[in-house]
Formats: sequence, structure tokens, C-alpha cells
Amino acid sequence: MSFTQRIIFLSILLCSLQIQVKAQKVLQATNDMMGGGGMGGFSGGRPAAKKGNDSLQLRDKNADSITIYYKLYNSNDIKKMDTSINDFFVHYPLPYTHYNLGNLGAASKSYLTNNIQNAGLDLGFHAYDVYNFTLEQTPFYQTTRPFTELGYLIGGKGEQLIEVKHTQNKKQQLNFAFDYRFSNSPGNVKNQSANVNNMRMTAHFQSKRKRYESFFTMISNKAASSENGGLIKSDLLDSLSLGNPYELDTRLGVSGMTFKNPFNTSISTGTTYKDNIFLLKQTYDVGQKDSIVKDTVTTYMFYPRLRFQNEIKYKTSQFLFNDQNPDSVRYQDYFNFTLPAGKEMTFQDNWKVLNDEFSLISYPQKNNSNQFLQLATGYINYTASFPNQSGWSNYDLYAFAVYKNKTRNQLWDMLASGKLYINGYHSGDYEAKVYLSRILNAKGNYMKLSFQNYNRTPSANLLGRTQFPIIGLGGIKKENTIDLMGVIGNYKSEWLAQVNYQLINNYNYFSNGYQANTYSGAISYLRIQAEQKLKLSTHWNWYNQLNVQLVDQSSPIHVPLILTRQRLAFEGNFYKNLNLSTGLELLYHTAYKADGYMPFTGQFYTQSNYTLTNRPIANAFLHFMIKRLKAYIRLENLNTLIPTSEKLGPSYNFSAQNYPTNSLWFRVGIWWNFIN
Repeated sequence: MSFTQRIIFLSILLCSLQIQVKAQKVLQATNDMMGGGGMGGFSGGRPAAKKGNDSLQLRDKNADSITIYYKLYNSNDIKKMDTSINDFFVHYPLPYTHYNLGNLGAASKSYLTNNIQNAGLDLGFHAYDVYNFTLEQTPFYQTTRPFTELGYLIGGKGEQLIEVKHTQNKKQQLNFAFDYRFSNSPGNVKNQSANVNNMRMTAHFQSKRKRYESFFTMISNKAASSENGGLIKSDLLDSLSLGNPYELDTRLGVSGMTFKNPFNTSISTGTTYKDNIFLLKQTYDVGQKDSIVKDTVTTYMFYPRLRFQNEIKYKTSQFLFNDQNPDSVRYQDYFNFTLPAGKEMTFQDNWKVLNDEFSLISYPQKNNSNQFLQLATGYINYTASFPNQSGWSNYDLYAFAVYKNKTRNQLWDMLASGKLYINGYHSGDYEAKVYLSRILNAKGNYMKLSFQNYNRTPSANLLGRTQFPIIGLGGIKKENTIDLMGVIGNYKSEWLAQVNYQLINNYNYFSNGYQANTYSGAISYLRIQAEQKLKLSTHWNWYNQLNVQLVDQSSPIHVPLILTRQRLAFEGNFYKNLNLSTGLELLYHTAYKADGYMPFTGQFYTQSNYTLTNRPIANAFLHFMIKRLKAYIRLENLNTLIPTSEKLGPSYNFSAQNYPTNSLWFRVGIWWNFIN
């Protein structure tokens, strides 16, 4: 389905929902937020007086302000918009726990262990996942007024990031929202340009009597990144005549054809990943209805006791590597790969996945929608096609159960769930989760405990279900992960301490850029995380984030022992409308054997020959907010101003062997929101 067709499809859907609303004799009313369960009772909109002969009407208290909140997909927790300014990574697509190959939009990986923790089908291409919009992070809004936020960030070498967000309620029952994000960066070296397009549209409808509810989502992600294979002579970075890394040649791409253009989105040698997701979730409730009439306003309430829920998801994915001008000598010398016959090299996987799921949800207490038992079953059909190669298709049948109980006083929260693949290709895969949290006292202290166990079939590309030059596993050994977590913290003082322990059996990985492998032994992984905000004085704050990781040295998992982020900030509200946060940010990780990267399979792989040793990254920042305008001014990578030395090492940091990160980098960004 093309982009234009998707827009037309969504427009028709929204119009049909609007007609449903207008076809009813709607009594404008405020809504009780506890009037439904699951995602039910999620109603809002500006209350209005019922039409009548009385000329006196109740004043709308929301007429001069906005009330906006949202719930994430498959979550009951109400969240508010983030208005803080001290953390730049709220808007930046790449969190500090991830690194890319030297450019925004390039392949990325986490400094922390990130083994796959879900059963069933996994396609195995994850180098660009961090940039994508996902269903799990999809918000469904409720707002009393139309809300719009526009963001624009410009950085060095023509880097730019554009964000658009809009949501509004149409009448009382219907809300729709639109999110768009575009990033484009020509890069700091040759053949490094990257651009990412993300679009998300949502619609949420609830009937007047609150029995029927529907959620629609459309997500489109596209990541296109040039692949240069790294620098040929990265040791020359400190001896360039012009001091510009763009002077150096790269292992892939034709240097003579390369030029910088911040508006160019074409890729001659590189990777293009696309995925499109369509979701329609519908619920119908049986329960007790009620209403309250106060003055001229009628408030309808509904307490569900049994819910019928159907969810249909359709996802298409395409993974493509294309080199229009391959050099057989470089492929052989640098990647030990013999080019196939022909002038152009292309690898392409196409996947279509259809998931239909039906649930019954029971609510024991009518006044607590956060206590429920869900029983469900689902069917998945997936089809893979590969150009000039036989395709593949299969299915899965699964069942799952969820029990959740969050007490009405909000102190205890418990969730237990289990999912089992009963029949089909992934038969025997399962997920088991138990989660418990408790607010300990009025001071804001809390604790969280969780247990998770995953048993999963290796990813499709590791099993040879791909056109990419990957040598698949000889047999199927299901990967099993046990994950234990404990957290204590304080909401008011803004500190937490967290411990994660994982025991992994039959860990799947790439032993080189082509060869999939399974580690037959058990791997123990321990992560200790600490975060704290220290108030040094009235306006000076120290934000401390620390991660310590321990893993079996003989295992193929290589991560830094310490990853830390430190911020010293001068903050406060000044004059009448100025909210300021300015200071210095440091990021550092200890030396470790960072994974290598194979550009034309799109995989990070384990290696033991190269040790990555970087300087601490130093960034200066000035963030401020004036009314509804937020601005971010940053001078990053100050560490590159210090020349290369024996004690401090090279002035340039690296993200992987032959992949340097950016030099001194200047960014300016603004985010402006409007209430219509």
C-alpha cells in the first residue's frame, strides 16, 4: 500500500467514525475516568451544557486552559506530557545507552546487553530499531483542546531533525493524533548520509454509553543509510592537511560520486529498511451503567464486568541492501566476500505478518478497572518472499492469560502473565512474567520486583530464511532467558537503585559478519544501575547515572564494565517566564571489545581482536523554556579539542573499528507547542 493510499484509507476511517458520532443525539458530558477497563473509560473532551430552554449555563472551567493526557497501547496508566528541559534525550531519537556508527540515522547498538526477549517470530534485523515508532510506545490521547507541537533541530554538516505532533478531540467520543519525525544527516565522512522517516496516526473512539470502544493505529517507518564499511586508513585522522575526516576514503562507495547535500535522501550504496503496521482493536463491554445529572450536565458512567476484545494487526517489512557500483577487489580484501556476477549487488527480504487475536476480560470489582483477568487466543500467518528465490510461509497458534491487580489506593500493583505457542512453526515457545510494585510510604519510597522467562526459536535470518549472505544455524536450539529484577527508589527525591540478573542458555549471535552461531553454555549477566539527583545548592544540581555490567568472560557477549552519564547543571525559574538549565554533560564507558559490523548483512558480530578505548565525551548545553517555547543549544564532543597524546589517546572517539564518531559538533533545536 502506497503512502497516498494509506492517507486516503485513514481519512475514510476518520470520516466514518465522525459520522457515527454525529448520527447519535450526543449529550455533551464530562466523563468518569474509572468508567471503563483495559483501555476503556478513556474519555475526555471539553464538557458542554445540554441544550434546553434555560439560558443559564454552567461555565466551562476548561475554556481557558488545556487538559491533556494519554495512555500507551495496552496500558491503563495515565501519563502526562513531559515538559522538562534538562534532558536533551527526551527529544533526540538515540538514548545515551546507545551508539551509532558515527552519524544520526546510521546503524545503532546498545552499550547494554540487548538479547531479544519475546517468543515467536523475530526477523533478526535490528540495527535501526532504535529510530522506529513502535506499537508499544504508541500514545492514545485525550485533550480538551487541539494541541500541536513543532520541533526543529539543526546540527553540524547539515544534520537536521524535524518533528510534528498534533492531537485533538472531535466531539466527545473521538480523538485522533498524528506524529511525524524526519531526520537527515550527510555525515562527517564519505558515504555516510542517512535519513529516517517515521509517521504514526491514531484514532480512538468510544460510544456515548461507553460500551463500545475502538483503537486504530497506522505506523510507517523507513530508514535509509549509506554504508561505507568504515575508513580505509583511520590512523590518518590526526594528520589530515585540512583537519576534515571527509578527506579519507572509505571501504564501500565510490568516492568520486560522493557529495554533501542536506536535502539529498538517495542511497547508492547502503541499507533501506521499511515497515508498515496497521492495528484495529475493538472492544464491547457488558456490565452496569449509571449516570449523574448535575445542573444541565449529564455524566454517563459504565462499569464493565465482561469485555469482548478483538485485535487485528497487519505488518509488512522490507530489508534491502543495494550497491549500484560494487568494487570486487574491495569486497574481497576488506570483507572476504566474492561478488556475484552482475554489475549491481542487491539483497532483499520481504515479509507480511497477519495477527488476529480474541480476548475475554473479566473485571471482579466494578470500581477498579485495573483489576482484571484476561484469557486470549490468537492466530498468526506470515509470508516471506525473496527476489529470484523461493519464498516461505507458515503459521502460529498461541494462547495467553493475564492477571492484573492495582489496588484502588494505588499502593500495590501486581501483574502475572503467560503466553504459549501451541501449534505452528514456533510451537513450544513461551513467555512468563510476574511483576510486583509497592509504594512504601508517603515520602515517595517505592520498590519493584519482577521475574521473566523467555523460551524462543532463533530469529528467521539466523535459520537461513533470508536472501542476505548469512550462513544459518545447523539446527534449532531454543534460546532460554531468565531475567530477575529488583528496584528501590524515591519519586520525590529522584533516585533509584536497580539490579538485573540474566541467565541465558543457547544464546544466538553472529561469530562473524556472515556466520550465525549458538553458544551452548549458560551465560550469567549482572547489571547494577544507579540514578540520583543531588541538589548541591539552590540552583546547582548534579544528575548521576551509572551502569555497572558483569558478564562471563568466555561468553560472546561483550559490554563495557562501566557506562556512566554525569550532568552538572545550573537550573531554576528566573524572571517571570524563563525556565533555565545549563551546564556540562559527561559520558564515559570503560574499554571493551566492541562488536564489529558487517554492512551488507546488517549485523553486529562478536570479535576479540580489537579493543575500543575512548575518551570521556564532554558536552556543554544551554536549555531554556519561555512559556511554550523550548530551546536546546549544545556544543558537543569538546573532548576532540584536546590533541592526541599517549595518555589520553586519539582525539577522535570510535564506535567500532574504523568507524569514528563526530568531531566538535554544534546543535540548536527548538520545540514549540500551540493550544488552538
